Amino acid sequence: MLLFWSLPPALVGVGTVGYRITESWSWFDALYVAVITLTSLGAADKHAFSVPGRVLTIALALGGVSTVAVAATELLGMIVTGELRDYVGKLRMRKRIDALEEHVIVCGYGHVGQHVCADLLAAGVPVVAVDRQAAALEAAPGAGVNPLVGDASADATLRAAGIDRARALVAVTGGDADNVLVTMTARLLRPLMTIVSSVQDEATAPKLLRAGATRTASPAAIAGGRMAQAVLHPSVIDADLEMEEQLIDPGSPLDGKTVGTCGLRGRRGHILIAIKRRDGRLAFDPDDDAPVDAGDTLITLCRRGEHAPRGPEGAHAFAL
Repeated sequence: MLLFWSLPPALVGVGTVGYRITESWSWFDALYVAVITLTSLGAADKHAFSVPGRVLTIALALGGVSTVAVAATELLGMIVTGELRDYVGKLRMRKRIDALEEHVIVCGYGHVGQHVCADLLAAGVPVVAVDRQAAALEAAPGAGVNPLVGDASADATLRAAGIDRARALVAVTGGDADNVLVTMTARLLRPLMTIVSSVQDEATAPKLLRAGATRTASPAAIAGGRMAQAVLHPSVIDADLEMEEQLIDPGSPLDGKTVGTCGLRGRRGHILIAIKRRDGRLAFDPDDDAPVDAGDTLITLCRRGEHAPRGPEGAHAFAL
């Protein structure tokens, strides 16, 4: 299809040069006659064509008509087969992804990837799902996910997913080797971005960390632990609780206050569990006189879906 769209400019160029040689016209006159011949508007009457010039005119006229006919046929075929609709849909999706900021890139839209996307969307975080298989992403738009077909281990694919503007990347491609490659590529493109990678073989976890993963998680271990909790502590599971973290920014109303004076204890629906300090220390069940400073992260417990208002950096939720 691109070949047919590139033919008219090529024919105009050939016609212009041809008329310049055969008729010794100025470049502008040669271009003018070439254009009006190709567009079937007819040649200028004031020009007396030589035999070679007339032959060129016939060739250009036939070439122009043929090109228009072929292009029209291709366009009609695209409309009938739905290719044009798909093309327009891809352009719209491309614009949506280009407009995203602070989103999460989920590499792999299998069973685990779909659950990751659903939880992120439930927390109000926009998501771009990347997968090699277009069929795997067919249901993504209906779920509110922005799909992108491509190899997540390729620089161009991750750039197209907006990695320069993303807040985090999750690698759940299904294979440890692929996750290592995706993690390495993402880390090279964004040295400071949060990267969470799934791991099937626990022996691969150290390799993923060396490759640049911020954290690793085993879907099998998480599922197994949750099933065990359902047997050992069913009431906890029925309560459907989750933990939420929120970074305290400079200038926040909480900055410089204490746990007792900033109202954290009385926030309805949320229980303060711990404060993670800027240096990484974890203050579990802090006292009322414990300070709250910029750079600290509050960790609270709440019912699923009852998130605290988000600050500029947002809040990150994860299931117990």
